[in-house]
Amino acid sequence: MSTLPSWLIYCRPGFERDCVEETQAKPIETEDNSGYVVLQGKPNLAYRQLAFARQLLRLHTEVRELPERDRLSPLLAAIPATPEKFGALYLEVPDTNEGKTLSGFTRRFQPLLEDPLRKSSRLVDDPALPRLHVFFPDSQRALIATSDPLNSSAALNGIQRVSMAGDAPSRSYLKLAEAFEVFLDRKEQASWLKPGMTAVDLGAAPGGWTWQLVQRGLKVVAVDNGPLKGAAAGHPSIRHLRQDGFRFRPQRPVDWLVCDMVEQPQRVAALMTEWFVNGLTQRAVFNLKLPMKKRVAALHEALNGIRTAINAKGLRYRLEAKQLYHDREEVTVFLARKR
Repeated sequence: MSTLPSWLIYCRPGFERDCVEETQAKPIETEDNSGYVVLQGKPNLAYRQLAFARQLLRLHTEVRELPERDRLSPLLAAIPATPEKFGALYLEVPDTNEGKTLSGFTRRFQPLLEDPLRKSSRLVDDPALPRLHVFFPDSQRALIATSDPLNSSAALNGIQRVSMAGDAPSRSYLKLAEAFEVFLDRKEQASWLKPGMTAVDLGAAPGGWTWQLVQRGLKVVAVDNGPLKGAAAGHPSIRHLRQDGFRFRPQRPVDWLVCDMVEQPQRVAALMTEWFVNGLTQRAVFNLKLPMKKRVAALHEALNGIRTAINAKGLRYRLEAKQLYHDREEVTVFLARKR
């Protein structure tokens, strides 16, 4: 029997092959548009280094042909003896139409499975302990997995839920809100998103990302030849400049640079790198719009270009990329200077 670990990875439906290519692990189960993959090998996969993975789980076993009358008994029997205790129980489904039909069942079934685990002291409220995941690809199967709190997403289904501001100019507001939740912990958000800080939003119109920054108390220069809409138009904390985002440079450095322009990923990456290495911003969040073919290669080319340029300057930095829930063909990137 193989001693190589098996992994269960959640992803956006349609990006299963990108997950496999990115990990370079052996595919065991990879169905197009399923929203998940099962892989084997690569004992040291790192969640933060996987752009297309919403969740990274260690797969222990699978239960097939779940009986409708008693799903509880086979699931309890399948829970691994190690780890001895779990800090949380997640019942999860794929991000697909079929998965959505199962979400009502998982909500009803959660307390039925949770109760015996708590009575046996296997489930306790401790965020430092591994989490137990029961993933239902369909109504007849369950994959039993665990997650390392330091190497996974803490969100149910690997999806960080954020709320839409009623007065936001566009739904792109949710993209930046999710990016802050995924890339920054609570301490970093409190320290790096303080009222009075400054930001530039390149390609700002109609103003969704700008509005997210303003809601956090930042003063924003919104750069776009197009108009801002709704509450963002004429807001006292927003200075709208009708200019080309690729040509604009600030007179003094800013705390944040954000960018959601529709352009080739290498060109956007080069622009973000220029701002960063020249000290025009301390931190950046930007989207890279990827081609439908060779998405992994295009992303790696863009990120490697950033790393090469920054390393040549001898700067210390943090660079992460994730395809967020509110992303489509793009990947969101976070870049920050380290002290």
